[in-house]
Amino acid sequence: MDFGRLSDLRYVNFRLPPDHAETPRVLARALARQPAPPAVYVGCPIWTNKAWLGSYFPLGIREADYLHHYGRQFNSIELNTTHYRIPDATTVRRWREAVSPAFRFCPKLPQSISHDRALYNADELTLSFCRAIEGLGPTLGHAFLQLPPTFGPEHLPRLERYLLDFPAYVPLAVELRHPGWFADAELLASVTAMLEALGKPLVLSDVAGRRDVLHMRLTTPAAFVRINGHGLIDSDFRRADDWAARVAGWLEAGLHTAYIFIHQKDIMHSPLWAEHFLRRLQELTGMSVQPPRVIPQPVQGSLF
Repeated sequence: MDFGRLSDLRYVNFRLPPDHAETPRVLARALARQPAPPAVYVGCPIWTNKAWLGSYFPLGIREADYLHHYGRQFNSIELNTTHYRIPDATTVRRWREAVSPAFRFCPKLPQSISHDRALYNADELTLSFCRAIEGLGPTLGHAFLQLPPTFGPEHLPRLERYLLDFPAYVPLAVELRHPGWFADAELLASVTAMLEALGKPLVLSDVAGRRDVLHMRLTTPAAFVRINGHGLIDSDFRRADDWAARVAGWLEAGLHTAYIFIHQKDIMHSPLWAEHFLRRLQELTGMSVQPPRVIPQPVQGSLF
């Protein structure tokens, strides 16, 4: 994820802001309906990670088997491939069958909807997308609509109309990037109230160059968090600790589901960050989500 990425981090304050004033109310209302246990999903943006061969993937596996082995390391994925094309039924069925029923796919809406058409005249494409990913069955998590930085507050009526018409059988999170959404507190309050009324999470993005998008306003009992890492420097681990503490607090207050997606330029760093985050979350909550682990590889050529 290049959005908000900086090369110089010396002056970035990575401390998490306090929760938005409305977040405790949203969680308190959800507490009585909280599932036991609540769910925490952690993942990466892609599964075709050849660099993991011999560590997190067995050596010698076919590329067609990468998703199966990814699903043994992570319990979710930010499905970016759907941003570029709508998958056919055969592909969706193959994805679903490659993972356990406990796994969750979070497909990104096609750029033809979010970027090219900016939600205008996109009804047929939206229905095609939703019908396709419906084939994921129980492995479908939240899809997410990533709107480009050019989609500003002047398009609020279009966004509201689109969300009102969006098929209810597909859970949807919304990511806003234009600075105008966050510069005006009254506007942000209006947008988040709309999303809360419609049951749509507003994506939280933890990126160095755009701290405004880390709004900490939960609009539903599901938190959808995207994090840019920076090569496992000290601040990456401090942020993992801070996010574990924040998610633990949200779970105690009534959160039902947390999606945490880690983006690292070097894909070898993502499992290590996730393992640190999940270990710390377990220490704080007692919840055990299996972390990624380097798997033993067969030793070839040994005589003993």
